[in-house]
This record gives sequence, structure tokens and C-alpha cells, in this order.
Amino acid sequence: MKANIDAIDLEFSDFLENIRDIDVVEVYTDGSCIGNPGPGGWGAVFVSRDKRTNISGFEKHTTNNRMELKAAIESIKALPKNIKLIVYTDSSYVKNGITIWIKNWIKNNWKLASGQHVKNQDLWEELTAAIEGRNIEWVWIKGHAECTNNNNADFIARSAIVTSYMQEEEN
Repeated sequence: MKANIDAIDLEFSDFLENIRDIDVVEVYTDGSCIGNPGPGGWGAVFVSRDKRTNISGFEKHTTNNRMELKAAIESIKALPKNIKLIVYTDSSYVKNGITIWIKNWIKNNWKLASGQHVKNQDLWEELTAAIEGRNIEWVWIKGHAECTNNNNADFIARSAIVTSYMQEEEN
């Protein structure tokens, strides 16, 4: 996993215009929450060849796991279906959920072995729909470690919370 520190930063629309069908896009996702539950943000950093961009979002009352899921969902939905994606997440909940647990959740009508309902079912269903027909490799990475793009995704997610509050105060 290369850091791509020398990548050229672009607006998201310009990044999309530069993507070709043969490209692989690395997506670094992260979610953040102040309190759990509390206000939350999500962020994603996209890297392809020598280009980089990001997106983010905010929710007023949520959980960290929901923001981790939202980062994956929104980043995947934002990209064309015909490209290969490598999605990096520091959330074992997201990585294991979508690569291992989801099959049994669906088979068991969204219930755990304990009989309880799967938490965040709405987002798991949205993620399942978003990945359909796509070529995605899921990679877990250690959070807050030496991965520049993951640290940037974390910063973007936290910044989404702060920015939202600043905009709210202006209104």
C-alpha cells in the first residue's frame, strides 16, 4: 500500500473525469463520532494513478459504526461501476461484515445466531446494493497508524463534524 503523497489533489468531479475503465481506484474510508451516539462524520480519500480527491458527510445523531458504514457506502456509490476498487477500512466491523458475516445475516433474515436483529440493517442493505456488480477488494488496515491516506480520511471525517457545526452557528 503506497502512500501517494505526491499525488495531485483534484476536485471530485475532475477526479471522475480522469478515471478510465482500466484504472484501479484505492478508496480509504473512515468514520468518526463525538460521543457514541452523537454527532458524526465520514470521509473518504480516493487515489488513482497520480490523482487524489476526497468526499465527506455529516449526521447530527449517529454512531461510529454507522459512520464507518456510510463512508464505505457513499464512496462506492460515488464511483463508476466499471472500475476495480480497493477499499481500505480501519473498521473490522465493516470489513468482516461485508466479506464474512453478511451472507449469514441475509440467510437468517437479518438475525444473529443469538436471535437478535443485526444492528444497522438499513446501512448493510444499502452497502449490499452498492457493491452489486462491482469488482471490489476489501482491505483492513490499522487505524491511526502510518498510512497517510487513512489518516487523511480520519481527518476529513472529523472535519465534517466541525464544519457542520460551524455552518450551523452561521445560520
